Amino acid sequence: MIENNLPLGKLPATLLAQLLETISVRDPQVLLGPGTGLDCAVVEFGEKLLVLKTDPITFATEAIGEYLVQINANDIATTGGRPRWLLVTLLLPEGSTSEESATYIFGQIVEAADRIGVTVIGGHTEITYGLDRPIAVGTLIGEVERSKLITPRGAQPGHRLLFTKGMAIEATAIAAREFNDRLAPFLSDAELDQAAAYLTNPGISVLPDAQIATGAGIVSAMHDPTEGGLAAAAWELAEACGHTLVLDPSTFPITPLSLKICQALEIDPVASISSGAMLVTAPLSDTSRIINDLGLHGIPCVEIGWLESGPPKVWIEVKRGRTLLYRPERDEITRLFDA
Repeated sequence: MIENNLPLGKLPATLLAQLLETISVRDPQVLLGPGTGLDCAVVEFGEKLLVLKTDPITFATEAIGEYLVQINANDIATTGGRPRWLLVTLLLPEGSTSEESATYIFGQIVEAADRIGVTVIGGHTEITYGLDRPIAVGTLIGEVERSKLITPRGAQPGHRLLFTKGMAIEATAIAAREFNDRLAPFLSDAELDQAAAYLTNPGISVLPDAQIATGAGIVSAMHDPTEGGLAAAAWELAEACGHTLVLDPSTFPITPLSLKICQALEIDPVASISSGAMLVTAPLSDTSRIINDLGLHGIPCVEIGWLESGPPKVWIEVKRGRTLLYRPERDEITRLFDA
């Protein structure tokens, strides 16, 4: 029998949806379980709710500890919650792991966690057969007051869709750190250094974005665009809230450096991993205030679309009419690792 092996990256959306449908959550304390576009579980736990997230870091290697903490914290932030406790599993490659490299990764994790007030409470570390690069898996637990919980299901028709910072932020940092040689003919040394620094400037954290947005007005949903970028995140949000999204592609933000890198590597920024940006939905009455407050804190934010009544689909609206936004089966950055 011939098997069709799946490509690198997340499972295809249709397959993942089928697998998630096989899960039955019977525990009444679980307020939000697994589902497309639902990146965190929410569990009733006394006066506050626990928010739980797990995510691996498989593409980045140079700053894997920093990525691990920030990527998991981002999903907690989209619920309006505060990240608190982190469990880490570190799988390190046989034959290329030294005491120094293990200590370096461990130090990154502890430093990044300390910076945002997260406590590392345990986990597992081992040298693993068959790996050619380290893999880090984090399970982050946060907490949120019941009245302040935000989930993607809160987005409603008529609400506006906002986008912070820009597309392909994480893709820019990964490309500069992992594919420096391929970019060298197209970018100066200064540009390569700047791109590698996208990890911290503009940064892959959306904790400030979430805190400022929710403090400025009513936020009905938040979602961070990771694998598959803005395109995948928009589809995930549409399916999670059960409504139609309409996007204006002329408003999609991207820095000149990110665009230059995507063009050099021939990848589509709309479908490239974009941790550091965040999708926010809000009523029209609160949109301007949220955008302005984010801007006052140095976080660019633009309106890129709106929600309508209708099936969970994502449309692109241009002068000649509407077309469906394609749903990427994989992140663009994974094609570079294939090569």
